[in-house]
Amino acid sequence: MTIPALVLFFLFHTFPALQGIFYSFTNWNGYSDAFDFVGFKNFANIFKDENVIHSYGFTFKYALLMTILTNVISLLIAVGLNAKIKFKNFFRGVYFLPNILSVLIVGFIFNYLFANVFPVWGEKLGSELFSQNILGNQTWAWTGIVIVAVWQGIAFNTILYLAGLQTIPQDLYEASSLDGAGKLREFWSITFPLLASFFTINMVLAMKNGLMVFDQIVALTGGGPGRATQSIAYLIYTGGFQGGEFAYQSANAVIYFILIVAISVLQLKFLQKREMDL
Repeated sequence: MTIPALVLFFLFHTFPALQGIFYSFTNWNGYSDAFDFVGFKNFANIFKDENVIHSYGFTFKYALLMTILTNVISLLIAVGLNAKIKFKNFFRGVYFLPNILSVLIVGFIFNYLFANVFPVWGEKLGSELFSQNILGNQTWAWTGIVIVAVWQGIAFNTILYLAGLQTIPQDLYEASSLDGAGKLREFWSITFPLLASFFTINMVLAMKNGLMVFDQIVALTGGGPGRATQSIAYLIYTGGFQGGEFAYQSANAVIYFILIVAISVLQLKFLQKREMDL
């Protein structure tokens, strides 16, 4: 029963990945018939390319901030939705809604808002910064991408944190209440430690998604203005499929794959050690 799935996975995932690794050692431009083997030349040139280094810098800055904001906000929302409030199920559905929407659709909607709605509000509030389309500002364009990613990303993380909160025995809160512990003390001594495994999952997934940011870039800025918001994934796509740098960007993709795996492993090792310490 698993053979058809394995064959399809190999044909459309594993085989293209192996092809990419093969071409990373060549000078193939992506469309010609001939190519030559150049060894590790592409890999060496990656570390000398200022455009690539800038893309790495932007991507890591974006991924780090997005990961922190997404997890902090989603954890606070989950704690609020887990409390005894009216219309609890309704609010849970509302907060999960962004997760079922297409990233591109959300990006195009926010693109319109940043260009036509928010500047009007900014003018009424007398704000010089928000009276313009920040996506067209080289200094602030990346913040618009972070806002969209966080708004959509908190939906999934909130659901995971809510699932984790359901596993915490209420007896612990009753005992802490009898001991006179406040809500903040309960959170740091009971809630947060017992959510350690869910925190690990959310941090790793959020960082991975942040490092692989692509759809938001396409829908919001196209890597601009200039190259201010050019992520690594977007650079690999445009350079490899549109710029005649297929082999060169394949080498970039191989390096980036190794980097993402390394970061994920380090995250898991550090956060799981924290789970055992707790």
